[in-house]
Amino acid sequence: MELETQSVIDAEISAIAQATEQAGAGELQPHVDYPPYRSSILRHPTKDLRHTDPETIERWAPCFSHRDVDPLESDLTIGQRGEPVGERIIVTGRVTDGEGRPVRNQLVEIWQANAGGRYVHKRDQHHAALDPNFTGAGRCLTDDEGNYRFVSIKPGPYPWKNHLNAWRPAHIHFSLFGTDFTQRLVTQMYFPGDPLFSRDPIYQAITDPKAREMLVATYDHDLTQPEWATGYRWDIVLTGSNRTYTESEDSDL
Repeated sequence: MELETQSVIDAEISAIAQATEQAGAGELQPHVDYPPYRSSILRHPTKDLRHTDPETIERWAPCFSHRDVDPLESDLTIGQRGEPVGERIIVTGRVTDGEGRPVRNQLVEIWQANAGGRYVHKRDQHHAALDPNFTGAGRCLTDDEGNYRFVSIKPGPYPWKNHLNAWRPAHIHFSLFGTDFTQRLVTQMYFPGDPLFSRDPIYQAITDPKAREMLVATYDHDLTQPEWATGYRWDIVLTGSNRTYTESEDSDL
């Protein structure tokens, strides 16, 4: 079966956007079944959820302390034999609840493609080179003010075969664990001004423009370090009407 062209996908995205605008309200969370995102029909439940005893599921809560998470794990550019290839970046922000209160000692994990747009993953057979000095994974704990901070390499876009010549905007995956294993939230952070935003079905599956913009980090020159790294700021709101969009864990690589 031949894949549709980007123009077909663009037309579908545009039609949904026009219908949403005419209806007068976009969705703050992504459409579960979003036709331009071809595999989305396979990525959501089709049957009623199975009811279980919450106490049984949450009998064991994840425990993460400063003894378990080394501060060096937040720097994705170290730990190998040499320097990784690409633009070094600093990504920081606050994790808060809907009232603006800091979420302290929260485990924040990230994973991403390298500067060439390739993951260290057996399913990723993109022709870009693997970087032997970059694994693309890190983690940290938020401090008393809810702050997190990572040092990394700016990821590149990559092809993902949703349609002919489909490319994902550069992004970093974020995971937050909450207080129980059942509370894990996963989302993506994007970079400002990416020309692929309008062509990406995953990004466009959130039909409210303001909600989409909440996934885009802000370049912050005060975070940059001379001759060393550029800086981006991105806050995560876990609850309330301004909460950050989260996704199912298997939405893409």
